[in-house]
Amino acid sequence: MADVAFQKCINPSCGAEFDCGQAIFKCPSCGDLLDAQYDWDKVPVPAKLGDFGARWATRPNRLDFSGVWRFRELLNFCSDEHKVSIGEGQTILQQNCAIAEHLGMQSDRLHLQYEGLNPSGSFKDNGMTAAFSHAMLVGARSCACASTGNTSASVALYAHSCGLKCTVFIGSGRIAFGKLSQAMDYGAQTIQIQGDFDDCMKQVQAVCTQLGLYLLNSLNPFRLEGQKTIMYRIIEGLGWEVPDWIVVPGGNLGNSSAFGKAFLELKALGLIDRVPRLAIINATGADTLTDLVNNKKLAWNGGNVDQQIIDDYYADLTARNFSPHTCASAIEISRPVNLKKCLRALDVCDGVVRAVTDEEICDAKALIGAHGLGCEPASAATIAGLKHLLAEGTIGKDQRVACVLTGHVLKDPNVTVNYHKDRQGEFSNPPVEAPNDLSAIIKLIR
Repeated sequence: MADVAFQKCINPSCGAEFDCGQAIFKCPSCGDLLDAQYDWDKVPVPAKLGDFGARWATRPNRLDFSGVWRFRELLNFCSDEHKVSIGEGQTILQQNCAIAEHLGMQSDRLHLQYEGLNPSGSFKDNGMTAAFSHAMLVGARSCACASTGNTSASVALYAHSCGLKCTVFIGSGRIAFGKLSQAMDYGAQTIQIQGDFDDCMKQVQAVCTQLGLYLLNSLNPFRLEGQKTIMYRIIEGLGWEVPDWIVVPGGNLGNSSAFGKAFLELKALGLIDRVPRLAIINATGADTLTDLVNNKKLAWNGGNVDQQIIDDYYADLTARNFSPHTCASAIEISRPVNLKKCLRALDVCDGVVRAVTDEEICDAKALIGAHGLGCEPASAATIAGLKHLLAEGTIGKDQRVACVLTGHVLKDPNVTVNYHKDRQGEFSNPPVEAPNDLSAIIKLIR
């Protein structure tokens, strides 16, 4: 695919280009982020998005079965022989009338994109199938990642499938056991760094550079190509129509960055007639993006991002020895590596950023669970954020909204159990103790 796809620096003052046969992940010229880009004139893109739906009829084909590679012309950076798949992307878009009504919305306006149905139980598999396909293209033999949990699980699973050695870096006591158990079970070497995710991210980049390991964090532009397909499946689930709003958790900002790129490309290709708005929801204990965008007024500015604002902000975090803390461990990140790409997504999608408390996240998580879908805490930030956006009038009660639920409920069962048994919120559903007596038990049955 050398004549179709290439890598390009997102910094407009640099704009250096590199072929896809290189595993570089940062611009060698200026150190900025890289995009996977395409010569669309050479890509056989269907005339309309609905044409991709025909591949449901050929599900015995492993690429058509994949919810990522079913849309392969829109991430056309390697040949089919290099494409890796273990059945990712078999997800659902659930219309949830009960939650919509609870929030005061028109009952048919809310949809939940449930990524917990992926093989490793989170959205990460959308990105890993693409990133590992690129790893196969470049002949990688060993790989590594830093993780708050979901990345390590997904990397370990795909590394096992591809026969690659795998090392994951986690912070001390900063990972949910449901996620850590997966990485260990799938055979990854786990190294626990005395620090948080940001420390792990710094170390894994240095290790990959020095040892030549393939980096699987979302600095990897090919990982974000796979994550674009979450948006394609939402559109597919809506009968090939675009929603009014996408609501997504923050964190390292890979998803929001990928979504913005997806809509930018779809609009340019004429496959959609409008771009939805984007809401990114952080936890108040890890609200770097919220502060930078809403208070420091950091913006994409045509790619000319004010780096001094970022440098000063991070220097202050270092001076205060700040470490993020939230029950939503998947978004417990204070130095998001995809910050600039996320700013572009906010620009493309006329986006907004909000932060919600842990209490709001836990209540929203229980609300979602009570109405049909279990999810990890970070996923529930979307519903907590949507509640704020409805109250302030930013999102209209009659607008069609798709909230991305990023991971399965069993990713972090401790948060769930503690919320209910300790009666932490309005939706708590604690177990009831009873004597070993039939009549006493019957009296307790509601």
